[in-house]
Amino acid sequence: MKKTRQQRMVLLDAHALLHRAYHALPEFTNSQGEPTGGLYGFLSMIFKIATDFSPDYIVACYDLPQKTFRHEAYDGYKGKRAKTDSALVSQIEHSRTLCQVLGIPIYDVPGFEADDMLGTIVEQTKQNPDLQIVIATGDMDSLQLVDDDRVVVFTLKKGINDTVIYNEQAVHDRFGFDPKLLPDFKGLRGDPSDNIIGVPGIGEKTATDIILAFQTIEHLYEQLHADRNNLTEKGIKERIINLLTEHEESALFSKTLATIRRDAPIRFNLPDNLWRDSCDYTETEKLLRRFEFKSLITRLDTLLDRTADVSQDADQVSVLEATPVSREAKIALWLLDSEKTNPDDDDVFAFTRTKNPDEALQKLEQKIQDNHLQFIFETIEKPLIPILESMQHHGVMIDRDFLKNYSQELHVLLESSAKKIYDYVGHEFNINSPKQLGEVLFGEMNIHADLKGFKIKKTATGSYSTKESDLEKLIDAHPIIAEIFEYRELQKLLSTYIDNLPEMVGDDGRLHPQLIQTGAATGRFASQHPNIQNIPIRTEQGKKIRNAFTAPQGFSILTADYSQIELRIAAMLSQDSILVETFLQDKDVHTSVAAKVFDVPEDQVTSDMRRKAKVINFGILYGMGVTALQKNLMTTRVEAQKFYDAYFEELSGLAHFINETIDQASKNGFTKTLFGRRRMFPALRSKIPFVKAMAERAASNAPIQGTSADIIKLAMIDIDRVIKQLGLQDSIIMTMQIHDELVFEVSHDVLDQAKKLITETMEQVLVRYQDATVPPFDKGPLIPLRVSVSHGKTWGDAKD
Repeated sequence: MKKTRQQRMVLLDAHALLHRAYHALPEFTNSQGEPTGGLYGFLSMIFKIATDFSPDYIVACYDLPQKTFRHEAYDGYKGKRAKTDSALVSQIEHSRTLCQVLGIPIYDVPGFEADDMLGTIVEQTKQNPDLQIVIATGDMDSLQLVDDDRVVVFTLKKGINDTVIYNEQAVHDRFGFDPKLLPDFKGLRGDPSDNIIGVPGIGEKTATDIILAFQTIEHLYEQLHADRNNLTEKGIKERIINLLTEHEESALFSKTLATIRRDAPIRFNLPDNLWRDSCDYTETEKLLRRFEFKSLITRLDTLLDRTADVSQDADQVSVLEATPVSREAKIALWLLDSEKTNPDDDDVFAFTRTKNPDEALQKLEQKIQDNHLQFIFETIEKPLIPILESMQHHGVMIDRDFLKNYSQELHVLLESSAKKIYDYVGHEFNINSPKQLGEVLFGEMNIHADLKGFKIKKTATGSYSTKESDLEKLIDAHPIIAEIFEYRELQKLLSTYIDNLPEMVGDDGRLHPQLIQTGAATGRFASQHPNIQNIPIRTEQGKKIRNAFTAPQGFSILTADYSQIELRIAAMLSQDSILVETFLQDKDVHTSVAAKVFDVPEDQVTSDMRRKAKVINFGILYGMGVTALQKNLMTTRVEAQKFYDAYFEELSGLAHFINETIDQASKNGFTKTLFGRRRMFPALRSKIPFVKAMAERAASNAPIQGTSADIIKLAMIDIDRVIKQLGLQDSIIMTMQIHDELVFEVSHDVLDQAKKLITETMEQVLVRYQDATVPPFDKGPLIPLRVSVSHGKTWGDAKD
């Protein structure tokens, strides 16, 4: 029976882990525009390792940017590796800081690699048989350090979640020989990842056969020099013997390059304290909040058993339970930093640097005043709190029988769609499994074979990507792609809405969706339980879901929808002459724009011209570029570019406004709506081109979208006030808000009155609050707002 290890130490090959995490995860950034994907993966792996192995000590080993002795000996060492991305370099530096606050000592030496730190620490601790060492790494070089069960390697196979542990037996099972012979194996086979040449012409199988026969390269050449027949007798072919003779120097040199040094100039001592006792929780939490790793804070609390510590602090618990952070404080924080959507108590305390809710609110209210956000806070957001609570409490009636019948109808269509897919393939498989679907499309059917320039994308786990954006490129390659889209649409409708909504209906027969006031950086609402903002409207099958939202006996569903509100706001903010004239004269904006861009009289604008103008009118509001325009117009890039240029040449006022908005956002770090709401854009300072470009596209639209959010919120407040003033709160009930639309339950006897007061209230918002704009609006005439009002037994009837 083996002796139980008394202590365990994890050695982190920090660079290898960071590289693996950086390339395996999406290119995340925090709200400050700092790249964080690699850092998040690195910390996730540390926390997983700490959970799985319960180490007493954790030590990190790093590469340094200077050349190592291997580079000095061989100019081509790692010569095929691309230069490290600047985004990864910054995360490597941040990882060092995180290691320090986590109580993880760092070892590095100029001229040596992290592997050499690992080897030297293993060497200097070998006299301590009661210390088990787990080397955590992202590459296989460290396997040569494996020693029975005393030194094992925990490494990543794919991504950051597929892992494997190698002890000496596992190494032997994989390679057929002991770990210490791996440098000899690389000396013969080479290592393309490090640009180690080895012996040209010798592959993995031949190298393995030679190692099994002669063990070390030195012994191999002793036998070769003594008598070539020594190799022939071991089954080594004459061609291989000639290669070994010709490349002896390369083989020996390659082994040297592949061998991890165990004599780096460091002196290793076990840390004085266990790593959990060395962790500076306060500083670690501060950094995790900076990088917006909320979930990792929870994992850290679990690792450090802080949940138990906090629960023992009765005074702290009682204070927090008795005086939680108010909703007003969370709203104020969100207004000051729009990227902190749906903030929690900890976010408020961290921002205000206080643990007292009253003091936190006081500090936030002062900052609201300092940043001239009083109108947004006091006149818009605070009055909405009781309105949203009332809407959620009242809910909206759901026709469960309709959903049950519709579910049966769509399940038939789903089965039919699945059968068509199976017929194309020739057998059944799990269509909902991305892995199986990818293997069918790209492995069996090879549907991309005839598409020039098409590159198959793979996921972090090595599977074929079947994301919609990737499959769209194959839409003309085979009819199965369109059928897959149809299948997925039906599946989503069923699983997300049709089969799910009945389970969410309360005992009162109503759905009670929650509008999240601080849920979006734009100023708009988010929603949950369910997300009514995302109920599909693109397809007829999706639109039909709205027929399940119905009115009680004696009531109708009334919808009031702002017409083209964002284009009207764009006209007002930019004062573009074409847009302003169009809306002041109450003309069709798409026809007017098409006439200018295509240089024809308005009465000669064709339906196709208007369609194209409509695409770019709405697309420009969301930062649509030429590539997206080409796709949406279904035309050539040359034509799309020509149309794009003509649009901005004619609508020069809008072009100037967009450019000026981006410039001001880059300078100030935020945009402003007509009423002063701010949206922060720290990513505009990012050094990563695509991150900055995404921020610029979002910034160009933020004042428009944010002003739209302000207007509909003011309309909700004013409608609520008018209804109460008239004593109609039991006859006109606001139930839902979806983008630019308000939905009501209205008693039949006040239907005409409701239409009139809702329309007038919504259309006059800008007139009523003109003096509240920041600064007071003086650019030109206010653009009239238009509202479309309709009613029916169901929401679907009203929209139709």
